[in-house]
Amino acid sequence: MAAAAASNYLSSLTLHSLNQPRNLPQHHSLCLSRSPSLFLQSTRRPSSAVCCSLNGSNDSDQITPIEKRYPAFPTVMDINQIREILPHRFPFLLVDRVIEYNPGVSAVAIKNVTINDNFFPGHFPERPIMPGVLMIEAMAQVGGLVMLQPEVGGSRENFFFAGIDKVRFRKPVIAGDTLVMRMTLVKLQKRFGIAKMEGKAYVGGEVVCEGEFLMATGSE
Repeated sequence: MAAAAASNYLSSLTLHSLNQPRNLPQHHSLCLSRSPSLFLQSTRRPSSAVCCSLNGSNDSDQITPIEKRYPAFPTVMDINQIREILPHRFPFLLVDRVIEYNPGVSAVAIKNVTINDNFFPGHFPERPIMPGVLMIEAMAQVGGLVMLQPEVGGSRENFFFAGIDKVRFRKPVIAGDTLVMRMTLVKLQKRFGIAKMEGKAYVGGEVVCEGEFLMATGSE
């Protein structure tokens, strides 16, 4: 109904302007400028043009080179500090960096798996896969970083890997992977020198190995 009324009004206005071209009332021009349909039509186009220009600038800002997208792992303990705690040496030191450490509770460390690791020529020549037993050993060494601290009271001279349970290997670890290992102290019996730990190893955020570890500390 509003559209029909507006159409009739414009028709009458046109006839009236033909009859009296020089005496057009001023309120007619005001009514035309306030017409809702004309006002909405004039204000829609500029907003759409602005949106297009904003979208174009955002697309250019989001282009970031891949080498700048991923930050490096933090360093809580470097390899020199690790060597001061663990007695292992080449070729059996399997922890490169500690990236998180909660005294007496847990540690997260990484092992950079490269084709230059000495076990790859034999495991396997045509398909280099990190042996599962070495993944377990690497995780046990991370557990040693938790145990051989003043908060726990372990001794470097009489600390042993005593057992494993519920171990599962989920995915193969190959050359080029970064093995991220978390070891958490679950139970500690200082009287008997026994500690139980839970461990999980990840590659790219996915679990590749997990299990329960038993550590033993003896008296001097």
